[in-house]
Amino acid sequence: MQITSEQQDFLFRAVNAFKRKLIVISPDFRILAANEQGLINQDIEINGRRCYEQFRGLDGPCEHCPVLESLSTRIPTYIGKHDISQRKMACIFSYPLFKDDQIDALVVVDFDLPVQVWLEEQMNQSSTFLHNLLLSSVDGVVAADKTGRLVIFNKAVSEILGYGIEEALEKLHVTDIYANRDVAKDVMQKLRSEAYGGKGKLKGHHVELVGKNGQSIPVRLNASIVYKDDQEVATIGFFRDLRETIKMEKELEKTQQQLLQSEKMASLGKLAAGVAHQLNNPIGGIILFTKLVMEENDLSAEILEDLQRILRDAERCRDTVKELLEFSRQTRQFMQPCDINRAITRTLFLLESQPIFQNITIIKNLGDNLPQVHADPQQLNHMLMNIILNAVDAMEKKGSLTISTRLPEAGEGIYTGDISTPMLEYPFCWLPSHGDRLLIEITDTGTGIPEEVLPHIFDPFFTTKEEGKGTGLGLSMVYGIVENHGGNIIVKSKPEEGTTFIVTLPLSTQNMKGSDENG
Repeated sequence: MQITSEQQDFLFRAVNAFKRKLIVISPDFRILAANEQGLINQDIEINGRRCYEQFRGLDGPCEHCPVLESLSTRIPTYIGKHDISQRKMACIFSYPLFKDDQIDALVVVDFDLPVQVWLEEQMNQSSTFLHNLLLSSVDGVVAADKTGRLVIFNKAVSEILGYGIEEALEKLHVTDIYANRDVAKDVMQKLRSEAYGGKGKLKGHHVELVGKNGQSIPVRLNASIVYKDDQEVATIGFFRDLRETIKMEKELEKTQQQLLQSEKMASLGKLAAGVAHQLNNPIGGIILFTKLVMEENDLSAEILEDLQRILRDAERCRDTVKELLEFSRQTRQFMQPCDINRAITRTLFLLESQPIFQNITIIKNLGDNLPQVHADPQQLNHMLMNIILNAVDAMEKKGSLTISTRLPEAGEGIYTGDISTPMLEYPFCWLPSHGDRLLIEITDTGTGIPEEVLPHIFDPFFTTKEEGKGTGLGLSMVYGIVENHGGNIIVKSKPEEGTTFIVTLPLSTQNMKGSDENG
């Protein structure tokens, strides 16, 4: 087909308008022609200069030159974009022109536009990789532009706050994730300060976020301001949820408190045992000889009254010594299977007829067919009596006393340190229920225990009663008995609403053996 002059004109104009450098070279790399794009910024006179000299300042063909390949294969050659290197090559395509079956010239296209496209693609790939990296971070990541519009809201922060990713990006302002706007303002002030890690940085800052459900969430924040030409264009924050960390720290602190309490009880127990044994003999002598003087002498009423006072005080000292011995657990224990409901019923039978119970309503929620516990019956009664009498005193001899016994439900545990509970609790611990314990709850409707008093209620000799009305050993003995039986005890109290003592005791091995055999 014959090409008209008009068609040739269009082709010539199209080649010149082509936005890639198009150059025609001889087989020995001398420049024969170039389009207008190829002549930009080039002082080219078609004087036979070689292309690698003119465009690259080299002494030989560029590395990966497609012209070499075309000269060898006699076919068009394309060097893929994966081989592109601005440092190592100038062209990506060459096309041989034949005359009489010989390569007369070659058309080459330079790299400028393809490399730009490639570089842009590499940047896009890097940006996508970075974006995906932030989205998959184990820490919560939030980024916002200078208007506060969210541009990044990753999966981790979505789980922390409860918002869907798309929901957050569409509806939330960056200030909405903070507990209040003052917190957000404070974060920005610190970011712009030099005092918190350098200007534009904030490291290890603890703040409160607010979840979708309104829950306050403590987090540790590391944040930065993103600058462009010294202008703030965005902010980015990395959030670490501290709820589990705080919970673990509280559990550790409470376990330490338990250990300290146990060590204190053990040390004071040894001291109390020594003191009690030293006091027993002289107190016994005082009581004995006081009685002898009173019985063998004809004394006036005034002297008898004085001797009665001596006798009462000596007997009080004797009772205190007895309590010290109980507290120090120096008495022998006769551990055996015990029916806890029977122990409670027997204790109440001894106490219900006392005048102090006249205006006390006793509510018994005792579980049916409960397994026996492994305990010393006498110490078990002593423990129950002390707790009940303590509750009656707290109610000022009027109110209701509820006593419950049951087996913990499957998987149930009593955690005494949950910051969401309205109750004050001590000691702080986790009472495990692995199916091998029985639970006793004794609740009164008294005035409750003040927060400052609660940590001391099991301390020996600690009492809030008037002088002469208590030794401060009752609850200490309770704690010692429960601990000596391998159990746990906690106290939950709410001022003006009452107090609950919760005791868990291990089941008798006979029960567990029978359960295993039945199973």
